[in-house]
Amino acid sequence: MRILVVGAGGLGGYFGGRLLSAGRDVTFLVRQRRAAQLAGSGLVVRSPLGDLDLPAPPTVLAEDLKDAFDVILLSCKAYDLEAAMDSLTPAVGPDTAILPLLNGMRHMDLLKARFGEGRVLGGLCLISAALDPEGRVLHLNDLHTLSFGEPDGVRSPRIEAIAAALSDAGFDARLSDTIVQDMWEKWIFIATGAGATCLMRAAIGDIVAAGATDVVTGLLDESAAIATAQGFPPRQPAIERTRDSYTRPGSTMTASMLRDIERGGPIEADHIIGDLLRRGGNPAASPILGIVHAHLKAYEARRAREMAS
Repeated sequence: MRILVVGAGGLGGYFGGRLLSAGRDVTFLVRQRRAAQLAGSGLVVRSPLGDLDLPAPPTVLAEDLKDAFDVILLSCKAYDLEAAMDSLTPAVGPDTAILPLLNGMRHMDLLKARFGEGRVLGGLCLISAALDPEGRVLHLNDLHTLSFGEPDGVRSPRIEAIAAALSDAGFDARLSDTIVQDMWEKWIFIATGAGATCLMRAAIGDIVAAGATDVVTGLLDESAAIATAQGFPPRQPAIERTRDSYTRPGSTMTASMLRDIERGGPIEADHIIGDLLRRGGNPAASPILGIVHAHLKAYEARRAREMAS
């Protein structure tokens, strides 16, 4: 099975590197600078669960991409999705399956509109990984789960074959019969944590110490209500896990979106918070989410102004 990994950053580099190390047929779709870096120093992964040093991993540039692949693993940020779809289009054949690992749900709509509903799988990952200045993939926690499945939950021959290709590759590969439900529950988790830490510009423990856990639980309640209205009420373990994670005294946890703001980078404001509000349909019923979205859009406006000056 031929696997195209779009990008070789934190997520693509980690999961693609594990697959390549396990002997799978993997090619990385990368830009020129990253291709030169990988050709020179190889794909390097530093992880508490095992390091990788893979010399000269197979890469391809968008302009050289001509053949169809069986599976396309897509792990870009939402603000890079349009460009990623343009670059991977030549790799999409009649039987290609696209496995996106983005948070939220809007990317599913965009991918289905572009490539057809039958080509798009559901997927998510649980991992913290990033590139360091030398281009090494740093795995920052002890989670490395990749969940996937057919959106309708069917155990198709296609998804069984993909499960076989992803299994026993050095990470936790999980074939899910409820992948869309899983994606909604992760969306609630991300929206709650990103919303709270970005709005307060603080770690979870600092928010708790300030006596502001009602902000966190309010975001959780608003997000869960939208998911329920959309037909995906979060299961109780997911609610309890989210509440426990984001109300823990002394926690240093912050969302990656806050870290992006602190370094002056682009953020997924509309994809994570704005689209959730849009699906809710009634801004008055989600006042804290509305404030969070306004806060993030103000940051984006300031960033655009500063970059233009």
